[in-house]
Amino acid sequence: MSRIFGIDLGTTNSLIAVMEGDKARVIADPDTHDALLPSVVAIAPDGRVYVGKEAIALEPRLSREEQGRVSAVGFPGGEAGAVIRSVKRYMGLGGDEVAEQERRRYAFADVSGPVVRFKIGKRVYTAPQISAEILRALKLRAEKALGEKVERVVITVPAYFNDGQRQATKDAGRLAGLEVVRLVNEPTAASLAYGLNQLAEGKVAVYDLGGGTFDISILNIKGGVFEVLATNGDTHLGGDDIDQALVDWLLEGTAETLKADRHVWNSARHVAEEAKKRLSAVEETELVLELPGGVVRKTLSRAELERLAEPLVNRTLERCAMALRDAGLARGGVEAVVLVGGATRMPLVRRRVAELFGREPLCSLDPDHVVALGAAVQAGVLMGTQRDMLLLDVVPLSLGIETVGGVMERLIHRNTTIPTSVTEKFTTAVDNQTHVDIHVLQGEREMAKDCRSLARFKLGPLAPSPAGFPRIAVTFLIDANGILNVSARDERTGREHSVDVKPSYGLTDEEIERMLEEAIDLGEMDVEERLLIVARNDAHQILSALAKQLGEWGHLASAEERAAFEQASARLEAASQGTDRELISRLVEELNEMTTPFAERIMDAAIKQALEKKSIEELS
Repeated sequence: MSRIFGIDLGTTNSLIAVMEGDKARVIADPDTHDALLPSVVAIAPDGRVYVGKEAIALEPRLSREEQGRVSAVGFPGGEAGAVIRSVKRYMGLGGDEVAEQERRRYAFADVSGPVVRFKIGKRVYTAPQISAEILRALKLRAEKALGEKVERVVITVPAYFNDGQRQATKDAGRLAGLEVVRLVNEPTAASLAYGLNQLAEGKVAVYDLGGGTFDISILNIKGGVFEVLATNGDTHLGGDDIDQALVDWLLEGTAETLKADRHVWNSARHVAEEAKKRLSAVEETELVLELPGGVVRKTLSRAELERLAEPLVNRTLERCAMALRDAGLARGGVEAVVLVGGATRMPLVRRRVAELFGREPLCSLDPDHVVALGAAVQAGVLMGTQRDMLLLDVVPLSLGIETVGGVMERLIHRNTTIPTSVTEKFTTAVDNQTHVDIHVLQGEREMAKDCRSLARFKLGPLAPSPAGFPRIAVTFLIDANGILNVSARDERTGREHSVDVKPSYGLTDEEIERMLEEAIDLGEMDVEERLLIVARNDAHQILSALAKQLGEWGHLASAEERAAFEQASARLEAASQGTDRELISRLVEELNEMTTPFAERIMDAAIKQALEKKSIEELS
């Protein structure tokens, strides 16, 4: 069985690490000896791909030629090729979730689509495709350094990543030819790297200030089990923002046209970033930026850098205070503070973090390496070489119940860490329903018939009542052993029924893989079928309600109104037998608008009728 490697797929830099004996080590590039691979991908107009420093060299910037002239070089974007930074920010996002400033930075194929797609040259690329290039480069690096195949990996993700973002990360691994054995939360990995799993019990704060994002996580560690108590952060706050402040300071006084030029800006950012790094070790440094027609030369002190960076650092501390409050802890209520991310090398950051948490942060490990090292430790757990901790499992496929029209309603989504518990409220679909069938399902398809049936049971008897009146709470609870308990409770009567099922019993890895591939391949068709059923359900509901109202309150509608209602109802009834979802939805909306005045008269009459039966004393 091949070894499992740990990968930190970072916003700014990425790394790969492995367990050797009882120690984790980062695998450096055997040619350059660089441990960090910049998470930068350049794609030429002809489709050639460059990763890391090779990609950075192709960013639009200013370059001095042999004749001494300063000129613009690099891929400017779009048809002429592009350089993508911080692709992690786009993982799992829809086109409509891309911020306005990001749309100006890159050319996108379709900002209204369900997935972010970059338009580069004559091709279109998704975020997982670009991330896969970074993972592929790490894979090749490790194979060249160690002389063995890299096939199985653990990849770290931010604790706040949702199911879509986590799945996009796994998709990137698959595209890179890797089996993603497990996704691990970055703060958990950082804690493992410091051996904090050996704490008998305690609270740990993980302060992660990377290039493009900031995350703070409060963990509870007990008996080697990690539990996330609270997370907070800012996906658009990081070391890059400090660089931006430095660039503004460096270009102060230059022409606005120069400031807006991407070649000038990128050159200034490179100069600023290098100066920031130097000031972690020295008190003062010089910045030199060559521009067309002149040179900008300035001296920057550490004190001035800290003045520029302090508002940004204060924003991270506000997030830390919020996370502590959410975890129910005082400022001195953690036993350890772990620093992650290159920006935490700044003396200002370390000083202010120590002041906030009331203790010196752990920083003996390289903050750029700590997450990758922890991922390698987790890989060791999965290989059986590290046995002193519990690695909480995840749900391999979504779990839910069948609802009206044969639709699969998910309660626990795939990749949710267990143990977990979810409760949702449901109701009846027809009048005087005395029992409710609970059909427990597993899978990623939209329709119940396409998912795997796990269990069925009945809840009842229910007191006869109109459709939509009962309140039924359905709870899915999965324990640490993967045992699923499903319970349904009638909130009016307190009557309850439950059943235990094993959600992955009888499913091989190949079957799970097949179900996932079907969900991907048939996803669009499934969604359309689900939306059609929802539209038909809406039509049935409004037609039933109208028929009932006309039976009880028909005298409140004029003959002309009744005729119009009957014509509109007939059109909707006919449409609901077909497959034109948009037509059904439009006719439902038209009938709803048409009957609104009638419904208002019914409400007025019902209130008047209720008041007539009350005495003055009862109303006062």
